[in-house]
Amino acid sequence: MCQLLGMNCNVPTDICFSFTGFQARGGGTDVHRDGWGIAFFEGKGVRLFLDPQPSCQSPVAELVRRYPIHSLNVIAHIRKATQGPVGLENTHPFIRELWGRYWIFAHNGNLVDYSPALDGSCVPVGQTDSERAFCHLLQTLRRRFPDGAPPPEDLREALDDFAAVTRRFGPFNFMLSNGDCLFVHRSTDLHYIVRRAPFAVAHLKDEDVSVDFSEVTTPDDRVALVATLPLTDNEVWTPLPVDRVVMFSHGERRAG
Repeated sequence: MCQLLGMNCNVPTDICFSFTGFQARGGGTDVHRDGWGIAFFEGKGVRLFLDPQPSCQSPVAELVRRYPIHSLNVIAHIRKATQGPVGLENTHPFIRELWGRYWIFAHNGNLVDYSPALDGSCVPVGQTDSERAFCHLLQTLRRRFPDGAPPPEDLREALDDFAAVTRRFGPFNFMLSNGDCLFVHRSTDLHYIVRRAPFAVAHLKDEDVSVDFSEVTTPDDRVALVATLPLTDNEVWTPLPVDRVVMFSHGERRAG
């Protein structure tokens, strides 16, 4: 299956270090060769980079790895295709508008015989189960909250309910953000770490690269990272609870 990477911070932060290790898993240190993508929120806007090439060979991925884009919320994905051919339209993350905000979604899993009834308010462009799930999710939220965006905790509960139904069709690891919070759901593998003062040196598992975060942060910084599998080999990553949507905000695990 695919792999996911998410970041939520209390101050705009770049993801260059973590993305260096994540990029290597796209056909280098792992088998996920069927495309990759990453989305950065900047205010209400989104920078979205997608490429159906393996991330370990992609010039676009190399650009992202070296380009210190600062963001409060980031979602990245490397794909191992299960449904839908390799192609740009099937490359995660996916982006849609709801309640006047962009929403970004990425999925790791395989939803078998999943054909939700869609009302046309959100229609898939590609052929993946992931994009169908995203469209169904936004349709469900629009119907549940017809008056507009709910408070974050009410949204988290709605996502919990949606995940409980959808995971009956197969593994449903996903990440979702509108730029305010990062919501994640674990079916199989998802781990997280919160980096805060006192910051220390971190070393990647997939590349021989280290960084001393005490040299590039302030004492008030907090950075929450979520990944399918831990990205570093000298830090303690915590598995997320299974079958529960967890919300990260301002670089902290807030609920779930």
